[in-house]
This record gives sequence, C-alpha cells and structure tokens, in this order.
Amino acid sequence: MKHIAPLLLGAALLTGCAAHRLAKADMAHDRMAYARAAAIYEDVLPSHPQRASMLRAADAQQHLGNHKRAAHWYHAADTMSPLDAEARYQQARVLMALDRHEEAGHALLTVLQERPEHQAAQDLYGSCQGREGFNKDTTRFSVAELPIPGVKGAFSPVRHRHGLLIVTEREAGLDRSNPWNDAGFLELSYTEKHTLANWSVPEPIAGKVNGPYHEGPAVLSADGRTLYFTRSNYYKHKLRKDDRDVSHLKLFRAELQPDGSWGNIMAFAYNGEEYSVGHPALSADGRTLYFASDMPGSLGGSDIWRCKHDGTGWGAPENLGPVINTAGNELFPTLNGDVLYFSSTAHLNLGGLDILVAHPEGDGWSTPENLGYPINTIRDDMGLVMDSTGASGYLSSDRSGADRIHYFFTNPPLLLLDVLASEEGADGFLPNTELTLTELGTMEDTSIITGPEGRYTFKLEPDKEYSLKASHEGMITQSRALSTKGLMTNTTMQESFELQRVKVGDNFTLANIYYDYDKWDLRPASTEELDKVVKMLKDNPEITFELSAHTDSRGGDLYNLVLSDARANSAVNYLIQQGVNPDRIVARGYGEDVPVNGCRNGVECTEEEHQANRRTEFKVLHIGATAVR
Repeated sequence: MKHIAPLLLGAALLTGCAAHRLAKADMAHDRMAYARAAAIYEDVLPSHPQRASMLRAADAQQHLGNHKRAAHWYHAADTMSPLDAEARYQQARVLMALDRHEEAGHALLTVLQERPEHQAAQDLYGSCQGREGFNKDTTRFSVAELPIPGVKGAFSPVRHRHGLLIVTEREAGLDRSNPWNDAGFLELSYTEKHTLANWSVPEPIAGKVNGPYHEGPAVLSADGRTLYFTRSNYYKHKLRKDDRDVSHLKLFRAELQPDGSWGNIMAFAYNGEEYSVGHPALSADGRTLYFASDMPGSLGGSDIWRCKHDGTGWGAPENLGPVINTAGNELFPTLNGDVLYFSSTAHLNLGGLDILVAHPEGDGWSTPENLGYPINTIRDDMGLVMDSTGASGYLSSDRSGADRIHYFFTNPPLLLLDVLASEEGADGFLPNTELTLTELGTMEDTSIITGPEGRYTFKLEPDKEYSLKASHEGMITQSRALSTKGLMTNTTMQESFELQRVKVGDNFTLANIYYDYDKWDLRPASTEELDKVVKMLKDNPEITFELSAHTDSRGGDLYNLVLSDARANSAVNYLIQQGVNPDRIVARGYGEDVPVNGCRNGVECTEEEHQANRRTEFKVLHIGATAVR
C-alpha cells in the first residue's frame, strides 16, 4: 500500500493540474485569445477529455482557420454526447471548409430537424445540395496569388497611386502580439506594383492612422484625399471592452496632409460601445457610405448598412434589407460603379466567406449572385475590387492557408448559337436553308447554307446585338432578334425555325386583330399582331399581299361590305406607317361574302361560329414576277 499511495497522490496532482490548465484555456478562449487556448487544449484534452472544453477547443481552432482540428474536437464532443443545434451548425461549417459537403449536409439536416426556423442552416443546406452549381463555369475567371513580400498575411486591397493600400499582418514583435492568433496586429500599408510578379515590401502608411492595435480594412475617396478606415476600440494604448469583455471595431475618417501623411482623424457618428462598425465602402460621388455592422436592427450577425450624406453630415444608418443580409454574417462591401460586391457566410455558399454581387433594382437590390469557383473557394474569400472596365481586379482569400491578395481577370465567355431549320408540318430537317447572322453594330453579315441536317452553329461575341434570318426558296423568310448583352458565362443559345411554304393564292388568317363593335379603328392589342406582319413583310420583300377583312352575316350586306373595307384600310394604313412599301399590299373588304362556315343570312349560328367569320386575312398576290389569277 505504501508503494501505491504515492502513485495515487501523483495521479490526483496531475488531474488537478489538468483541470487548472483547462480552466486557464477556457478563460483564454472566452477572452478571444484563441492561439493560447488552442495550444493548451491540444496538450491537455487527449489525456483529460472534458466535453465543454472540447467544444471550446473546436471553436478556437475554427477561429484560427485550423479546420481539421476543429472537426476533430467537434466529433470528439459529439461522441461523448450529441451536439446541440448551434454546435452542429458550426460543425457543418467546418466540414464545408474541408470540402466534406455531403457530411455537412447531413449535419445541417439534423440542425433543421431540431430547429426548422434556423435560416442560416437552411441557406447552407441548400448550398450543400447545389454544390455542383458553383463549378458550372470555372473558365469565367482566372485567379493567381500576388507575391507580396515581407508580410505574414494581407487582405482587403484598395487601388492607390501606383499600387495597393492593403491590410497587412506581420510576425509578432517582441513586446506584444494579437492574442487571437499570436501574430502582429493589423495595420494599413502601401505596396507598389512594379509588375504583377514584382511588388514592393509593404510599408505602413504615414501619419496617425496606425496605432497599437488593429487598423483596416479601409476605403479611399475618389480624389484620394479622404480615408475611411476600421480600427479597434482603443484610447491611447488601452483597449476598450464592453461588459462581455469584447472589444468592438469602430469606423474613422482621416485626411491627407500637405506632407503626404494622414491626420485630422475623426470618429464616425454612428460608432457604438456595444457593437462593431467597419469595412467601409464609398460611392463614386462620396455621398453614400456602406459598412458592415452588428448594430441593433441587424438581421443576423453582421449586416451591410449604408448612410447618405445630406451636405451637413451622414444621415441615419439604413440596413440594406433581407435580400442582401441574412441570419449569417455579411462583411467586406465594395463598389464598382453602383454594383455591390460583398462577402457572406450564408446565401448559396461554397464554405467560409463567399463573394457575391448584387445590382440595384428600383429601391432595392437584385438577388445576390455567388461568383462561383475560382473566385470563391471552401475557405474565406473577401474584399473584391474591380477595375473600371470590370475585366480584372483583386480579391483576398485564405485558400493557401493564410490571408493573401490575389489578382483575377475575366475570360471572354464562349457564346454559341445553335440554329435548326425545318419545314412546318413536315418531318425531319430542312437542308439548303440560308441562315444570315447580322451584327447590328457594324451591320456585318455572316451567311451560310445548311447541310442535310438543317443545322448550323455560329460563334457569337459578348455584349452584341444580332439579327438572325432563315430563308429557303419557296418559303416565307423568318428573322429573330438576339442579344449577348449581360451574358458572362459560357452559353449555347438555341433557335429553331419552322419555315412555311408559300405559293400565289395562299391565304393566312391573322389572329388577335380586334375592332370595337360597329367601328373600324384598331384596338391597341391588334397592333402587336400587325407588328409581326410588318416584320414578315420586311423579311420577304419579293412577296406582295392582299390584306382582307371579313364580317359575320349579321347586319346589312352593304353595311358589312363598307365596314370590312374600312377595317382593311385601317390595318393597311398601320402597316404603311410602320415602313411597309404601299405598293406591296392591297386592302380589300369582303363583308360577309366569304364565310368559312355555313353561317349566311337567315341561318341560326352560335357566337363562336360568327366569330370564326369575323377575321382578317393575308393572301399572296405576287412572288417576284408571278401574280395571282
């Protein structure tokens, strides 16, 4: 027994020491000193498992971007006792960051079974189910990391002078470090571009912007003389925290001084002690300021807000609303003209933060579009800025394991037009059909004759307007208007023509040509059908038509003849006003003389039978030199 007692005492001391160290790790975690907390957890938990500390360990590793270790601790805690909905949701986010989307989907489904109202889980579950959609056109962008030297990390680029204003993270100094990850505090720096492959070592910007804690992200006014930037909430060298021991971010403005430094720093009017405000973006005219904040009124975590300048100061913050903001976090807004780019942990998402784009629509915004891979990855992607043409730009991403600046450019989309010709009412395709594609900007034509399969594929150019015409001997030519404006991804458009054979004497009934009772003026709806006739006449300049109007048998014979003639002339006059050569069309009213059924004078008929006789028709009079007899 005397030999066993020291062992028991030693075990008790070790257990007590482990409990003390876990308590210290928990305290470090709760004050967001994630690097210190994670190190202790990794050392103690394998031999002294504690479920509550495992969950904190998972959260610490998740904040540090160590997703494999985060997944390990979520799984370990889940093995001891099933995770609650919020922990399961965080586990799913980690699994998405590891590209384990099927497992993440199962986890999110469990969350929704417990909490069907969990909107963020609904968004990410949809993302897992639609995973392949993010890779539907990976050729749209090309992305490459910039070799910016001398820093541990860099993100949120802003074009400035001959380079970029960026947020930099350096190795920690001897005197202090960021407890979040034991690296240096963030600061605003300038790096100059020599070539895309050669950048200067970033230097902190001169003046009073950078201080003892975090600075950045930022945005510059159009004239480069005003800087809006994000900063930790501190006074002199003391970090300010709220009742929960959390230090929030604030927004500030600085002005460019005559010596090139930044000074005259002023706080944003809507900063708060209990919430964060940061990540500024500025409209081109400088009168609308966008920012991210979790201030009261936010829909989830952090939302995108904006303020408008009334000439004397910034108006009250306006939440951009539920089209943009979600139950997740929306951050890093940027503007290209009036187009909004931002990052979100929700919406349709590959994992982490994804970059989305939204366009103004009336008083609101279009549904945000995820830019897909390779702009977005399973890691955090944010801070996208475009050049003035929208053809290239910069973004931030930790896809390589640390926050880095990446350059991207857009590749012209491959746009194809697949055309198929056939004969109306006949089986198979129509060979020897002439297809003419006209680019309306230059009026340049491309004409081909289809082979036996009646098909041809044209290559189109982006941002163009086209006309496509199909013609065949003995048939009525047809044409269509096409546009590639707004098409950014590889697209194959489909057009099918069913051409109609025509010979002298053929009649064609026009539907939807309406007149008020006892009148010959065209109703507005009738002009839509006649516009199609205008197009058909212009497409077939070798054909001359008769336009005829017919009435039913009710009313006097002479009256009906006069009324129908007036109606036919009304329609023909409209066609002439739209540019149809008056020599190519003849107006004629037949009254009730040519019914399509037996409804003549004295015959009782239904309204539908009378309606069939009240019609407008075209008859082919000439094809080239051939005339009807």
